[in-house]
Amino acid sequence: MNYKLMGRFQAMLFGAIAVFMVPAMILCFADGDKTAGLSFLYVLLGCAAVAGGLFLFCKDAAQGFFAKEGFVCVGVAWILISIISALPLFISGCVPTYVDALFEMASGFSTTGASVIADVESLPRGILYWRSFSHWLGGMGILVFLLAVIPSEGKKQGFAMHLMRAETPGPSVGKLVPKIKKTASILYATYVILTVINFIFLLFGMPAFEALCTAMGTAGTGGFGVKNDSIAGYGDYVQIVTTVFMFLFSINFGCYYLVLIGKFKNVLKDEELRVFLFIVFGSIAMITANLLISDKGYTSFGETLKDAAFQVASIVSTTGYSTADFNLWPAFSKAVLLFLMVIGACAGSTGGGLKCSRLLILVKGVARNFKQALHPQKVATIRINNKTVEEKTVENTNAYFVAYMSIIVVSFLLISLDKFVNGDPTTAFTAVLACFNNIGPGLAGVGPTANFSGFSAVSKIIFVFDMLAGRLEIYPILVLFSKRVWKRA
Repeated sequence: MNYKLMGRFQAMLFGAIAVFMVPAMILCFADGDKTAGLSFLYVLLGCAAVAGGLFLFCKDAAQGFFAKEGFVCVGVAWILISIISALPLFISGCVPTYVDALFEMASGFSTTGASVIADVESLPRGILYWRSFSHWLGGMGILVFLLAVIPSEGKKQGFAMHLMRAETPGPSVGKLVPKIKKTASILYATYVILTVINFIFLLFGMPAFEALCTAMGTAGTGGFGVKNDSIAGYGDYVQIVTTVFMFLFSINFGCYYLVLIGKFKNVLKDEELRVFLFIVFGSIAMITANLLISDKGYTSFGETLKDAAFQVASIVSTTGYSTADFNLWPAFSKAVLLFLMVIGACAGSTGGGLKCSRLLILVKGVARNFKQALHPQKVATIRINNKTVEEKTVENTNAYFVAYMSIIVVSFLLISLDKFVNGDPTTAFTAVLACFNNIGPGLAGVGPTANFSGFSAVSKIIFVFDMLAGRLEIYPILVLFSKRVWKRA
């Protein structure tokens, strides 16, 4: 284990956190909130000091950075940034306990959007900005951001691909161009451009600060709102714009790169994108029809379609914004949303969940096994986009699914012991799904009009683990519990 080279990267992380906190601190002082401003200043200075000390201690780090170091570096970095970013909320008194502050910011950076704060409108603008910015930074990846903006140190710097593979959501990470740094830059440039376009559109329906926070929350598919009713209090224009951009940020960013270089046919033929669109439009149609024939007060087709499309976009993208209390919707509509909570967005997007690409591999794997059961001598392969999927990828997907289901089951059993659940398995189960799949709201006691403040401190720590494990695709967090990983050899 190359601890010093890992330490150098953590030093860069601490330095980046210090820089990231500056706008939030300035906002607090500009609004006359000295307490919140000083809380950012103290943490900022502490991060700068740690960054300097770590960099000096690790300046003579030897080269040699492999997959093991990549997973550990990413896992440790995300835990550290959650711990550190929670300090201003706790020191300022905006969140009464540190565990609650840790839950809030782990939810922010993991782009979950689950909250323990009932009255967000009472928070200083600097804190609101910090919460929303955590979504934006966590959406594409904190370390991918550093890879995109920090100058390369040449051929001897061998950690870029390992870091990107460990942090970027999806079954596999490929290079859009030969150099991984340029790939990271392309991804972040696309991300920034889409965020700016979203912000500009939102300016026509809300004040600039609210538009900025909403755009960052939409881009990162996070869902922290600056209003207590999320997006419900805004007009149809804002809700429609947010719906469209939640869909856009759910699509693999590689598709946008293909569009930019003129390979439109490749995008149209992408199987994952077609499956994603089929699920999305099918879900909207089913929920709209179900609401119209129900007794839930929906009579206008336009209003029903708008609410259905918004909630489908919000859940499948794992953003978590809400315009309606879908807790009150018919059982069938809630069942569709529950399915979307598991599936999530496309690989290579800022969304969470199992991912449509994994669903494709799992379904095609079942179909292949069925064929082989009928014709044992036949050699069958799994193909996606007319390319054979390697057996290693299939095995990794199956292993991931087992780990995915195991964490959900264990977390569900543990959360079921919490007094807040009060014997309601729906609350416990959907709370776990909402955190592990980085969605935000669940059903019953954690529905869109509720929050997670009623859970015990132990349950909130479990949720923090689930949120980080879900965002990092499990392994970068799990490897931290392995003794073999920490050995130098």
